[in-house]
Amino acid sequence: MLLPPLVSGRLIRRYKRFLADVELDGGEVVTTHCPNSGSMRGCALPGSLVLLSRSDNPARKLAYTWELVMADGCWVGLNTGLPNKLAFEGIKLGIVTELQGYENLRTEVCYGSERSRIDLLLENPGRCYVEVKNVTLVEDGQARFPDAVTERGQKHLRELISMVEGGYRAVNFFTVQRADARSVTPADDIDPVYGKLLRQAAAAGVELLAYQASVTPAEIVLSHPLPIIL
Repeated sequence: MLLPPLVSGRLIRRYKRFLADVELDGGEVVTTHCPNSGSMRGCALPGSLVLLSRSDNPARKLAYTWELVMADGCWVGLNTGLPNKLAFEGIKLGIVTELQGYENLRTEVCYGSERSRIDLLLENPGRCYVEVKNVTLVEDGQARFPDAVTERGQKHLRELISMVEGGYRAVNFFTVQRADARSVTPADDIDPVYGKLLRQAAAAGVELLAYQASVTPAEIVLSHPLPIIL
């Protein structure tokens, strides 16, 4: 996935979850939209090198969107709007080998008893429900999810379990938007309920997949699978 031209700067602070102040290379200080509702642990340190996209849409309240941050020596993709598109692209291009062979691929389809929307629905033959999660937290080479308590993520796991119980295929898909992870594991110290549900989901037949993305200022693309350690 190609990225638009990006503007470089240094992070001053991130606040109110969706806002960040950035000093651009020319010295101008701008307030930018932060498209990530998580804690962004390890990815929001003041002084970090960041890259922003700029929109000329006059209807937008903030012209800039925070896209990438340099953390632990590598670029990290922060925009949680991208993982679904990356997974979609990875399936279409044949990169995600485990999800090939379906005729139709739909996005944001309503499903489940808890009124959810599945990120990707693969159809014909059968149905495969794919829930995509964005991973940005890496510690000691291990990607960890979530980086904050996620009741929404817990709900999604319950929904996937229900789909398997109904006879369908269901997949929880972790997209790791940074290059320094060697494996993926649940962050039990941050959200023990999610970790417990993830293991229950795996035991119930929900498939767990993790793919690492190659992240550069020019593009982000899925590259290869990562092992998941429960």
